[in-house]
Amino acid sequence: MNRSMPRIMGHTQVAGVIGWPIGHSLSPAMHNAAFAALGLDWCYVPFAVPPERLPEAVRGLRALGVRGVNATVPHKEALLPLVDALTPEAEAIGAVNTLHIREEGILGHNTDAAGFLRALHEAGFDPAGCAALVLGAGGAARSVVYALASVGASVRILNRTVARAEALVAALRARLPTADLSAGPLTPEAIAQHLPIDLVVNATTLGMWPQVEASPWPARLPFPKGAFCYDLIYTPRETHFVHQARAAGAQAANGLGMLIHQGAESFALWTGIQPPVEVMRAACEQALGGM
Repeated sequence: MNRSMPRIMGHTQVAGVIGWPIGHSLSPAMHNAAFAALGLDWCYVPFAVPPERLPEAVRGLRALGVRGVNATVPHKEALLPLVDALTPEAEAIGAVNTLHIREEGILGHNTDAAGFLRALHEAGFDPAGCAALVLGAGGAARSVVYALASVGASVRILNRTVARAEALVAALRARLPTADLSAGPLTPEAIAQHLPIDLVVNATTLGMWPQVEASPWPARLPFPKGAFCYDLIYTPRETHFVHQARAAGAQAANGLGMLIHQGAESFALWTGIQPPVEVMRAACEQALGGM
């Protein structure tokens, strides 16, 4: 018998992550490492759920006794009408990344915003009241913009499809009426117009494997040396966007910190226990080493 493997019995509590595809997720590695470190009789598994089967998958969670689930692409927005209740953050952001499954129903949370802010602070940047430029207006950007606006940052959202950025601004203004938000095109001219800036966030998929040479930052536009750069992508560990920032002498970080901290928020929600964040980080680093 392999004693390094956990014993999964009838009383073992189950959590997991749903996505399509799901094989790339680091969440099973980091959550199972945290359960093991705390001696909790829990296990965390990946569920590959195609979009057309999401409603029936959600209905089955409570019947199966699953305690909690994270959600990744492409399910975060599609979960909104499938839960019994939403937290104010999830409702305002318009996306769910965590399900808390209780006897009285399934509660939809969003821990991405809190995870993003924790990751910034961990990297040494305080976003309160800063001037921020968010590149992209998709599902990931929603949490980022909400998080920044909630701490008083001025946020400029640039996207290739301006209408989508404008829709994001309108949706968040309905929840945060005093927020300083604006939208524009993701072009070199629009980026240059907002410089200098305190924080630049890549919320696009540009730079993600296999398009590792891509970046939303124009090659001929110098990166502002005094700005902090945060890329939501963490594979590769140094994206071309992060490389551009560091080459200009700016501080930069990838999205691994956000992944870990949003996961830690979910873990505490399900178990009532604060997880060992450094154990989760080590598990992610080890998993990334094998990719």
